[in-house]
Amino acid sequence: MKNWFVIFIFLLSFFNGNAQNGTLSGVVKDGEFNDVLPFANVSLKNSEKGTTTDFEGVYELSVQEGTYVVVFSFMGYENLEVTEVIIKENEVTTLNVTIQAQAAQLKEVVITASQAKNTEASVLHIQKSSVKIMDGLSAQSMKKMGSSNLVSAVKSVPGVSVQGGKYVYVRGLGDRYTKSILNGVDIPGLDPDKNTIQMDIFPTNILDNIQILKSATADLPADFTGGVVNIITKDIPVRKQLTITLSGGYNPDMHFNTNYLDYRGSSTDFLGFDNGVRALPFPATTTIPNPAANNNTLLEGYTRDFTPTLAAQTTKSLMDFGFGFNYGNQFTLGTRKLGLVSTFNYKNETDFYSGFKNGTYLKPEENDEFELRSDRTQIGDLGKNNVLLSGLVGFSFKTDKSKYKFNIVHIQNGESRAAFFNQETDISNVINVTKDNLEYTQRAVSNLLLTGKHVSEDASFTTEWKVSPSLAKNQDKDVRITTFIYDEDTETYSISSDASFPTRIWRDLEEINNVSKIDFTKKYKLFAKDAKVKFGGLHTYKNRQFGISNFDFSFRAVDPRDLNGDPDAILSPENIWTPETNQGYYVRGNFEPANTYDSSQNIGALYVSNEFKLSENFKSILGLRAEHFSMNFTGQNNSGSLVYTNQEVISTFDLFPSANLIYTLKDNTNIRMSYSRTTARPSFKEVSVVQITDVLTGILFIGNIHLKPSYIHNLDTRFEIYGKKSELVALSGFYKSFKDPIELVAYKPNTPNEFQPRNAPEAAVYGIEFEARKNLGFINTSLEKLSFNVNASYIKSAIKMDKTPGQEYESRQLNARVGETIRDTRELQGQSPYLINAGLSYANTAKAINSGVFYNVQGKTLQVVGINTNPDVFTLPFNNLDFNFSKSFGIDLKNTITFKANNLLDASRKSVYQSFGAADQIFKERKPKRAFSLSYSYKF
Repeated sequence: MKNWFVIFIFLLSFFNGNAQNGTLSGVVKDGEFNDVLPFANVSLKNSEKGTTTDFEGVYELSVQEGTYVVVFSFMGYENLEVTEVIIKENEVTTLNVTIQAQAAQLKEVVITASQAKNTEASVLHIQKSSVKIMDGLSAQSMKKMGSSNLVSAVKSVPGVSVQGGKYVYVRGLGDRYTKSILNGVDIPGLDPDKNTIQMDIFPTNILDNIQILKSATADLPADFTGGVVNIITKDIPVRKQLTITLSGGYNPDMHFNTNYLDYRGSSTDFLGFDNGVRALPFPATTTIPNPAANNNTLLEGYTRDFTPTLAAQTTKSLMDFGFGFNYGNQFTLGTRKLGLVSTFNYKNETDFYSGFKNGTYLKPEENDEFELRSDRTQIGDLGKNNVLLSGLVGFSFKTDKSKYKFNIVHIQNGESRAAFFNQETDISNVINVTKDNLEYTQRAVSNLLLTGKHVSEDASFTTEWKVSPSLAKNQDKDVRITTFIYDEDTETYSISSDASFPTRIWRDLEEINNVSKIDFTKKYKLFAKDAKVKFGGLHTYKNRQFGISNFDFSFRAVDPRDLNGDPDAILSPENIWTPETNQGYYVRGNFEPANTYDSSQNIGALYVSNEFKLSENFKSILGLRAEHFSMNFTGQNNSGSLVYTNQEVISTFDLFPSANLIYTLKDNTNIRMSYSRTTARPSFKEVSVVQITDVLTGILFIGNIHLKPSYIHNLDTRFEIYGKKSELVALSGFYKSFKDPIELVAYKPNTPNEFQPRNAPEAAVYGIEFEARKNLGFINTSLEKLSFNVNASYIKSAIKMDKTPGQEYESRQLNARVGETIRDTRELQGQSPYLINAGLSYANTAKAINSGVFYNVQGKTLQVVGINTNPDVFTLPFNNLDFNFSKSFGIDLKNTITFKANNLLDASRKSVYQSFGAADQIFKERKPKRAFSLSYSYKF
């Protein structure tokens, strides 16, 4: 123990090495184009102290404490002076600037900088200078909002909504039309069927910024429509940094609740993985005999191999807690630099939903009846414990003309769920049941990213390459569902096939993903003006293997009513079937071929784009991307009538043109226009014959092997005015035309719990976005520490129904209620009609206080498309109001404490069935309640 203490003291002393000077660093950008300016001169006025930027426009200068005038210069560009730059000992002052190409005669520009840490302004400059339509969020902005992770910060971005507390959607279009990339490269998330990776795994202290790209260019992947979310992490820190964070969260309705439901799992659940307790007790290919078989002596052993716990147990829930570690440093090796960034975060969250509801409803068969009929309703309690570990280690090595980066990301997630509920079935089978559900899902994603950037001697030609392999695993381990039929007359509990026998399920998904990308950029002169051409290619390979092992438990010569509704009694030693007694409960194999498949995707792409100026105020980028997409499938349906062996089910070659134009009315005012063609491709699960049941809700997903990709034409325009103090006013409009949009639709008549993805003929989406960021000092100088931001999106969508006999339009007509008018268009599934994000922030630099209140809401959204007697399902608005407060204190402000209050309006998350003339009925309802959290971080 003494040795460990000595090592700990040594590490602290290592991390706290004292520097003698302060550091001035930043990036010099070229005002002609939104690009860095290599080899520019940076000097201190009236001093011999100076340096030059490297090939990425980055400079760094060690300076004694004091106030300086910094001069930036480059041949052919105007000199720029920044005054009142304050350097403090042992601190880093960041100063990012943009210098303009020289006009008719040389002149000098002088800027007074009261604050040099302008990272928020530099992100706005990227947004202002970019030819693409985009919105950005800087690390400084995240700090001002008191955001500890990316998901809590990104809510303020125009047109952005956060679903499930994790996933970012752009312009309300849903996951299918939003794409997440990390440092410019695809990375799979914990949910294998989503385009977007969950954002709560990224702590803000490892991020440089996040960019939301809303218009396409040829170098971006073609499979997005709403937007691309590009998460950019830090690479080479200016100086050594070490931060440790501790956090805790409390929800009065969920934590320290003695009615919390749980079950005994494994000793490693707190680390996000099962230690083998939930492993399938024998190979999945094992043939299990029945009691009448000749080899039935094996049956008893197979049955006893299963863990006997089947009932959810009441216990006391714990509060949320977590901790994080972040370290970064830079090492100088002669003229070369080595950077290291590492982060580790652990979160353990407990949720308890008392009185959660699920339901399935149908329209009455008689058209003059309006109120929906209950097919099945579930009401009960759900306990959930979610453990998330995420780690990132990144190395950067920079020479005079090259830079190499190597990142390793691993995400580990384990989620344990226990539920008990009562279920009433009123139409398909009139019975009342009780259910115990015990579930455990283990997910892991590992990603490697190796990149290189090389420039020519004069930095006019740049080569960038990236290789990124990933491995994702998603496993449902020993899911246990036990259902008893309750007879009200005899007050007894029984088991029968009417409500399914006790079931155990193992699901295994493994996906390999490899991305290779290369880009070339050449700067040149066109019409005597600076221009650049960019070209390159990409190859992506994905392979997914998926399988389900399904078992249930039957009985022989016993009466289930003797169990008195106790799930744990089913596999108690005395109740298990034996050859000697030939009575008791025994396991049965229940293999379904449709639950196993192997599928792969290949994407090959080439592109070229040219960025140039048509006049001094008119910039453009024109591009063309060519992509070949193919998908192969191996699997079969349950009946064996459809068998696929590595069969190519999709093969397309498409051209995706794009054009982005920007006209500068004034130095701070832009008009933008954009056109692009993009695509939305179905997922592995969707293009299949798989049938997967959600064991909690009973919802059955059915794959569609005939599904086609969607194609979208996008038109965007934007008017924006940039002000002082990171102020902005912007008005945007967009139009999107869809061919073959993919929607989740009720599978067939009178099956309200079965859904399938299908192509609709065509759709259109159009909308407007408004954003305003304003410092309130214009009202009164006493309010200059307050800033207000609001952004709102209003979106209309219309999809043309399939008029083929027997399809949606005809079925809606046949099942219309008396007085109901059926149109041949409706809203697009997954499209929100409006989004509102608003916030009031307080930033007091002198007292190191940041605080704010933030509001978000998304409009009523079509979740599931009804067909025949199945009504539509809509997600209702969730009015979310959060409060953040953070305070830094102590020597050099190394201590920070942050308080957050979430869902102050106590809103519920609710999805409902809606039908003409009928009252809404619950499809799904959860009540998250108000939650509070407190965190403490220390910077060494």
